[in-house]
Amino acid sequence: MKKILCYLLTGIMAAGVLAGCGQKAQTGTENTAPEEKEAVQTEASSQPEAPVQQEAPVQQEPGEAVTLTAWHDNDEAMMNALADVVNEALAGENITLKFEKKSDVTGQIKLYGTDAENGPDMYLFAHDSLGSFAEMGILEPVGNLISAQKEADLLPMTIEAATYKGEQYLMPVYYETVLFMYNKALWEGEIPSTTEELYDYMTAHTDTAAGTYALVNQHSNTYNVAPFINGFGGYVIDKDGNPGLDAQATKDAILYNEKFSRLQADGDYNTVTALFNEGKAAAIIGGPWLVSGIKEAGIDLGVKALTDFTLPNGNSLIPYSGVQCIGVLKYAAEAKKEAVTKVLEVLAGEEAGITLAKGFNCAPANSKAYDDKEVASNEMILAMKQSAEKAIPMPNIPEMSVMWGPAESLLAAVNKSGEDVDTAAEKYQKEALTAIQDMK
Repeated sequence: MKKILCYLLTGIMAAGVLAGCGQKAQTGTENTAPEEKEAVQTEASSQPEAPVQQEAPVQQEPGEAVTLTAWHDNDEAMMNALADVVNEALAGENITLKFEKKSDVTGQIKLYGTDAENGPDMYLFAHDSLGSFAEMGILEPVGNLISAQKEADLLPMTIEAATYKGEQYLMPVYYETVLFMYNKALWEGEIPSTTEELYDYMTAHTDTAAGTYALVNQHSNTYNVAPFINGFGGYVIDKDGNPGLDAQATKDAILYNEKFSRLQADGDYNTVTALFNEGKAAAIIGGPWLVSGIKEAGIDLGVKALTDFTLPNGNSLIPYSGVQCIGVLKYAAEAKKEAVTKVLEVLAGEEAGITLAKGFNCAPANSKAYDDKEVASNEMILAMKQSAEKAIPMPNIPEMSVMWGPAESLLAAVNKSGEDVDTAAEKYQKEALTAIQDMK
């Protein structure tokens, strides 16, 4: 058990879905994601100091003014807008929510997760780090803080993402998925409804020698290739912590994705983003974190859910989802339970979701937020909502923290080095099994 906890401290997944609506989803191993780079390097480079143990915090007195601090790594304007919703709603309760930006939320939580004096009361981050934090014993299950009635309007997919070993530890706020995003001035005709039709369009409209492309994607990034893997019935890792890199369905998906990769440049984040923003690619697979650059480029953007594309096996593409959630530290739940509950209730409500959707293109976890006319007319948000009906939450088990490396090495071996998929899958499956065993 000590070895597991030690490994969790060094290997908590650097991904996290999603780094905020204005930032790149955190997953994967290339060009880490908190700053719109590529989907995440997953293995921590050094072991942080052990968390500082503190005496039990003093409990909140009735009517006492309380300030709750929440750490995040998102767009600060977005967090300020979210704090305003909470603070306006609780103005008569003497409760204030304050967000503080941290460059490494997971690392900071590992260090201060039991330090009531120096740590936060809560944090907002992607759900995929949940299993590691839960195993460390630093989180209070939100079921002890907010009633099921107050969460009744939250989308089921977001609740699933917030749950670990049957216990809901987190409170969902918003989510993201990758989408098919296209330049309306460059794309010719209707968007295909099948991946084979899409491939035919790519073949006819891509000139690699001239450096122009129909569709670009991070073709060797696990998060971006997950729609193919999931759609084929494959998996990176199952709920019991068994890697599936050598599963036949996973290999079939990787081989199918490989033919698309030949028409998608080098697949690196910076390359494909630049190609799209410079008008050298008509479409890109990406998410809301790309919107600011697209707007700056003056592109008339169209959006389509990946779940609208049908694979040869009859299934749709099925992306991962990354759900941004609030986690509450145990010491805060003990000392400030009443205040924490009231804040969670506001964040679970439709007003918080509407604010994030209107101002920052976030897809709210609260289903009633979509009844707002402006939210209902947002093409990107509706595409993500449609995706949410089939999307699979990124695995939140601790073992996933060591899977991004082997999975992306496998994709790179096949797509960039031309290695045989069976040989490469066997190699990286063994690597994954060894990494998981080392956690025990």
